Amino acid sequence: MAATVNTVTGPVSSDDLGRTLVHEHFVFGYPGYQGDVTFGPYDREEALRVGLEVAERVKSHGVSTVIDATPNDCGRDPELLREISERSGINIVCSTGYYYEGEGAPAYFKFRQSFGVAEGEIYEMMLREVTGGIADTGIKAGVIKLASSKDRITDYEAMFFRAGARVQRETGVPIITHTQEGTAAPDQAELLVSEGADPRRIQIGHMDGNTDISYHLATLEHGVNIAFDRFGLQGLVGMPPDEMRLACVVGLLGLGHTDSILLSHDTVNHWLGRPLSFPEEVQELVANWHITHLFENIVPRMKKAGITDEQIKTIFEENPRRLFDPE
Repeated sequence: MAATVNTVTGPVSSDDLGRTLVHEHFVFGYPGYQGDVTFGPYDREEALRVGLEVAERVKSHGVSTVIDATPNDCGRDPELLREISERSGINIVCSTGYYYEGEGAPAYFKFRQSFGVAEGEIYEMMLREVTGGIADTGIKAGVIKLASSKDRITDYEAMFFRAGARVQRETGVPIITHTQEGTAAPDQAELLVSEGADPRRIQIGHMDGNTDISYHLATLEHGVNIAFDRFGLQGLVGMPPDEMRLACVVGLLGLGHTDSILLSHDTVNHWLGRPLSFPEEVQELVANWHITHLFENIVPRMKKAGITDEQIKTIFEENPRRLFDPE
């Protein structure tokens, strides 16, 4: 029997997810953007316009579902996502969770943990947003987003991992993660599984920040799924060139790991805060960091490397479905 997936417009069957991008951001802002409202007020109409344009672009490549990985402290807007979904016809799954300590908003829960209450409150927050809805929107989160720092999981971040594993044990909702600069993925997997999370419902993210095959194999040993989900993002935040990460994907597929690999871009389609202008040299590096890069550029290269249509269908359709319904 198929699982029920929380989308921003209501529950859908896991059988109806179709071709899925597993880690994107319709809007995103680094915590602190809220204080720059004089020069960077929230332009919701522009965010909606861009979001609808992005939705139509992915639909043209057969995408039916997008998981929006924006955590609570980075400008998550469930009602915007619902409007994009209603008007475009694509499924959007939104997240509950907080970003990693170095680039998130740790002061709030760190203060509360000084009284020993934060971890329980984090659990309550995630559970309510998955089972009851986010604030008064009625929109339920469909995944838990967790994140760790470069080379380690801090004490602050570990609270979220433990709370997320607890919520997953009780609800079955999948966990998706952020790893910083290709580090700590095996540690994330080990911690979550040790806390009782179902490894089949775990997607360890940003694995393409590391091109060492032993890193990927060590993570896969825990039975989790791994996401090469930053295609097109090169030279920034530790990301290697697409060619190198593609070689890793092809190698892992050749070793028989087709059922454990997912692909996406981690695009930010509308930045919150004042308008962001990349320097020319950065623009060249991220010229292909857009929502259809995989289908226009990477998948054809995968096929040239001998990856079959059946494997590609598994990566984009069967593996996302099994993330929600591994039985």
